[in-house]
Amino acid sequence: MAPGPPADDIMDTGLSDTILNRTKPVMSERRVGIIGALLVTLGPVSMSLYTPAMPELVRDFGTTESYIKLTLSMYFGGFAFAQLIAGPLSDAYGRRAISILFICIYVLGSIVAAFAQHVEILLAARLIQGIGASAGITTSRAIVRDLFTGEQSSRIMTVIGMLLATGPALAPTIGGLTLLVANWRFLFVIMIFFGLVLMATIVFAMHESGHPDRTLVHPVRMARAYATLLKSRAFLSASLAIGGSVGALYTLATILPFVMINKVGLSPEAFGIGMIAQSGSYFLGSVIARLVMPRYGADNIVPFGIGFILVGGMFLCVLSFTVPPSYLTVMGPVALYALGIAFVMPAMTTAALHPFPAIAGAASALMGFIQMGSGFLGGAVAALLPDPLIAIGLVVPGLAIIATAGYVSHRTMGVRTPKSAETRGKLLP
Repeated sequence: MAPGPPADDIMDTGLSDTILNRTKPVMSERRVGIIGALLVTLGPVSMSLYTPAMPELVRDFGTTESYIKLTLSMYFGGFAFAQLIAGPLSDAYGRRAISILFICIYVLGSIVAAFAQHVEILLAARLIQGIGASAGITTSRAIVRDLFTGEQSSRIMTVIGMLLATGPALAPTIGGLTLLVANWRFLFVIMIFFGLVLMATIVFAMHESGHPDRTLVHPVRMARAYATLLKSRAFLSASLAIGGSVGALYTLATILPFVMINKVGLSPEAFGIGMIAQSGSYFLGSVIARLVMPRYGADNIVPFGIGFILVGGMFLCVLSFTVPPSYLTVMGPVALYALGIAFVMPAMTTAALHPFPAIAGAASALMGFIQMGSGFLGGAVAALLPDPLIAIGLVVPGLAIIATAGYVSHRTMGVRTPKSAETRGKLLP
């Protein structure tokens, strides 16, 4: 079997696709969808599973809300920055090996968190968790780019995006129900179990999809790869559209517990269950997107998603400053926002990764960094504002505007997602 594309061939010339289409991919579309969904769920679930317990953590550790919010920030920071290393490492050493390594780190962080006796230990554990979970999003998207392109890629990205966006919403529901029968430490036991299940899935069901090239991990080569991505307007505009969209959900994970529990008056358990409005809305949008995509194409449904995102963001802005907060005035606009994301994610993710098959890991990493960075900055700005209700009425609409600007910029370039359902396998001699 011949080696993969030369490391210098950063941009896709189209020749590699033609050659690669002669063989079947090493994993089926269904298997890639399932493994990718599990990998991508690790990050958002670990981020927000324990958010219903955040007020309880304040009391248990005898600390302040700011310190407990910092546990989210530490996770965000570790997750966002570690992606920039995990991506090139997966290009250099393979998606499978790097996924196993980083999940081991994640399980270690989860164990430390479960037994933490001081808030400082919890902060360190959350940082380790974030670093370990970072490879999930990076490798899942890179695997799809390794094996599939066009509408076929968008279909898989719909499944992966479904769990990527519903994770921050569904996890608090699970966390809230768990708190009915156990304390907050058991939430980290669930994370340990999830990490072990995911590791077993990778060991027994995941085949290597990339063409590892160890020269790509050299600092100069890494810098060249990221420089290429940062100079690509097509990549940056699509990534900003995704960052403004999904970044809002990560920002909401920081703000919503304090709005819904302290302002609206929900119990932690009711808050967790109430988050079904967000996860259910995204799930509905994903189902609709998957049904209409074969007929209308992934690109053509994105404007509808941007419209829902803008309407949801503007409603949050207006209602936060004009009426007393209630479940409907907060979660109604959030549900609209989540619905829109389901229409935006598949095409924009495929469009961002398609031109970079030789550095798919790095491209996925930088896209994830922009996405998580948007959520991190949104949460940081929200923490600086005096009232979480003001934060939700300003920060989330601002992210909606960023998503819209990214999409408009991308659309003006005339870039379209390839229509063909190509598959990418191993190179033939």
